[in-house]
Amino acid sequence: MPRILTEHTKSLVRATVPALAEHGTAITAAMYARLFQNEEVKALFNQSNQGGEGRQTHALAHAILAYAQNIDNLDVLTAAVERISQKHVSLRILPEHYPHVAAALLAAIKDVLGDAATDEILAAWGEAYWFLADILMGREATIYTEQAAADGGWNGWRDFVVESKQRESALITSFVLRPADGGPVSRHQPGQYITLLAPIPGKSPQRRNYSISSGPNGKTYRITVKREQQGLVSSYLHDRVQEGSTVSLAPPAGDFVLARCTKRPIVLLSGGVGLTPMVSMLESAVEDGISAPLLYVHAARHGDVHAMGVHVRTLAESHPDIKAAVFYTSPRITDEQGKHYDHHGRIDIDWLSSNTPITEADFYLCGPEAFLLAMVGGLEAKGVATDRIHYEFFGPTVELSL
Repeated sequence: MPRILTEHTKSLVRATVPALAEHGTAITAAMYARLFQNEEVKALFNQSNQGGEGRQTHALAHAILAYAQNIDNLDVLTAAVERISQKHVSLRILPEHYPHVAAALLAAIKDVLGDAATDEILAAWGEAYWFLADILMGREATIYTEQAAADGGWNGWRDFVVESKQRESALITSFVLRPADGGPVSRHQPGQYITLLAPIPGKSPQRRNYSISSGPNGKTYRITVKREQQGLVSSYLHDRVQEGSTVSLAPPAGDFVLARCTKRPIVLLSGGVGLTPMVSMLESAVEDGISAPLLYVHAARHGDVHAMGVHVRTLAESHPDIKAAVFYTSPRITDEQGKHYDHHGRIDIDWLSSNTPITEADFYLCGPEAFLLAMVGGLEAKGVATDRIHYEFFGPTVELSL
């Protein structure tokens, strides 16, 4: 029987909103500290996102606060539930992991709030946690079933062979991955990611999400990876994984996907390595045909770090309804305007307002957090409806809306 939140429970959860607003990050940091005493659970998480200043700590604090604030109207959290469920599935989070989180969360609330966290408050939050957990586990079970039932689909980890490795820029390299068993792969939705399990010497296997940078073809996936400073897995891929190497992947997941059969113009807007899901969308648009204009807009520092530029221009030139515009913020003397890039400087909202159908288009965005903050905020300020602004984070999602 589905759980029901009583009015009394909801009133107690609502009463904790001020405390969560003030102490939420301390609570989630304490929760993760407890949770990661379990090595099996710890291995599910990217540790670079953890800690008191980690993005995951802040993202979870925001999610808990939003849950408490909207406890009477959970429909507003539907998109967040879908995003969390997709992420959980990508990392192979299963029902048996949920009790560990519940115990750690309630203990952390008590640790941080002290006497203010009465037995009644803790009981209410326990009920609220399991109510939401049931929703997540139900959605996750459906996604797991759909992944396994898809043509070429699977659950768990599947071995893939690196068919090719191509340097795209000074920092970015692409890997084309084909199943080691010779079978097909499920056709991902353009914009989705896959999860790679990296066997790092001296550490537990590391899980990382990478956007698929190729259009769906039923045979292979391509990931395009930036070497990050002190990036454990990106360095492993760049330095140790070669053509012929074997890697393990979980199936495609994610809710940042290109809308099908839309009649609205499409603007793909990216910065840096945020181009990866956009290239998948662009390839798919060329392959499947589009019924509306598409503009690909990308920003990079200069030609040495601009990945897949020739590939994108070739795709754009192959279709009359597709255009591309590239911005370099710091072009080198060898970068030719009109050949390697189109505009000097940053993408700004005034340019978008003048050069895109801003009142009609769907905008898809991916890039560094500062880039997304500026673009999403600017588009909203220009009156673009939130349901026409779609964005993807690499890592834990934080709130961007004004």
